[in-house]
Formats: sequence, C-alpha cells, structure tokens
Amino acid sequence: QLQLVESGGGLVQPGGSLRLSCAASGDPFTHYVIGWFRQAPGKEREGVSCINATDESTYYTNSVKGRFTISRDKSKNTVYLEMHSLKPDDTAIYSCAAAPWWVGLKLEGNEYLYWGQGSQVTVSS
Repeated sequence: QLQLVESGGGLVQPGGSLRLSCAASGDPFTHYVIGWFRQAPGKEREGVSCINATDESTYYTNSVKGRFTISRDKSKNTVYLEMHSLKPDDTAIYSCAAAPWWVGLKLEGNEYLYWGQGSQVTVSS
C-alpha cells in the first residue's frame, strides 16, 4: 500500500513556473514508478511524465518536453514536477500516481494502482 499526497499547485501567469510535490508514505516508493497525470475540464486524463524511483530514469509526453522536469528525493520519499514556461493549455488538475516498478516508464493510467487527491494548476493572466 502506498499513500500519495500532492502539493504545490496554484495560479500562475503564462510563462511562469510552479513546482508540484508528491509525498509518498507506506511502502518504500523505490518499488514503484511514479507518474504525473493531468485532466483539464472536458478533456480526458493525460499522462505527463513518470520516473522510476529506483534508477531515476524518466519519460515525458511530447507536449511538456523541455519545459517540465520530474525528479525524486529518496530521503524525503517525494517526487517533484518542476514546470516552467507554463501555458494556459497546461491548466488542469494534476495528480500523482504509483505503478509497480515492473510496469516500466509508461503513462497508461490503468497501470497505476495508487493515486493522490489532485492539485489544481491554473495558468492565466
């Protein structure tokens, strides 16, 4: 069992930056791939990025490459999503989720077993 709690969302102007945090408790999070997903109003959930919490390998969806960075702090059992050059299209509820490590670096939501509650990110002037 793994519990995930997101923090760090908010309102930011276009071009601005935010850092989301996903704090894990329960099982050692190094047994998992941690992913970030987002869902905008009226749209399907979209996988954004994921990280293998053991070897730190990462994957990004094309729309965020070069703007978002995923990382983990093993000592704090926390995964971060640093978001730069934010656009209005990035507005969504962002959720972190955990999949067993053998799933690999995939952003298919049905592979993820544990989910956080979500954090709103709004990019607007």
